[in-house]
Amino acid sequence: MPRLSEVIAALENLWPAERAESWDAVGTVVGEPDQEVTRILFAVDPVQEIVDEAVKLGADLLVTHHPLYLRGTTTVAASHFKGRVVHTLIKNDIALHVAHTNADSADPGVSDALAGALDLRVVRPLVPDPTDTSGRRGLGRVCEVDPPMTVRELAARAAERLPATAQGIRVAGDPEATVRTIAVSGGSGDSLFDQVRASGVDAFLTADLRHHPVSEFIADRAHSPLALLDAAHWATEWPWCELAAAQLDEISDRHGWDLRVHVSRTVTDPWTSHSPSPGAPN
Repeated sequence: MPRLSEVIAALENLWPAERAESWDAVGTVVGEPDQEVTRILFAVDPVQEIVDEAVKLGADLLVTHHPLYLRGTTTVAASHFKGRVVHTLIKNDIALHVAHTNADSADPGVSDALAGALDLRVVRPLVPDPTDTSGRRGLGRVCEVDPPMTVRELAARAAERLPATAQGIRVAGDPEATVRTIAVSGGSGDSLFDQVRASGVDAFLTADLRHHPVSEFIADRAHSPLALLDAAHWATEWPWCELAAAQLDEISDRHGWDLRVHVSRTVTDPWTSHSPSPGAPN
């Protein structure tokens, strides 16, 4: 069986820490380098519910997309929910490794997995990584929709293909407009509006779209008459867990590690219900 240090080296090769954004907190949070690893769980969020699932599964390593301590801390006391996560991990000999923005910009990365879930053909990164001479790495993806469909049909496909959440898919723009090209970005995406405009796509699917940026974006339809599709943050990033697990499975087979790799299907999106307004547009 491989040691944790060997598995982490393989993960770092897929998602090098130096490719994370400067504000990010990626890498190994908890773990003894010499411990043996036989079972691994992938999930989006390092929350107690997921850690409890890892304990029940008998996992030796939990790999999450979101960091546990993004802004640092001065305590891991179990009186705080993040401290309880750390205590549970250590007591059960479970390591925690995080791949966040370094997985966003990877090739393949989070947005490739999102595009794949929707059967979109990836053409290029939305925001290319200037250090990548192949032109394949970067944030977001510009994709082709084949055959073309309406915004309404594309939103219905996203609602069907992505994991179910209380939010579903919100749309800003003409639901009957035809979409031939679309930009996608897993996670929060309204900081990419300038790049989306410049890409010339017909639509943009992402998450966490805020009122004022969307209002201003749509008001400028004379210059950018494209539609916005807003999904739940967790749902747009969950497909990466399956992609990442498949990548590690391939590495395990190549090295003869015989790892047992699992993907959590526990919904950790924080919104739990949705009540549509009477008479609201469909």
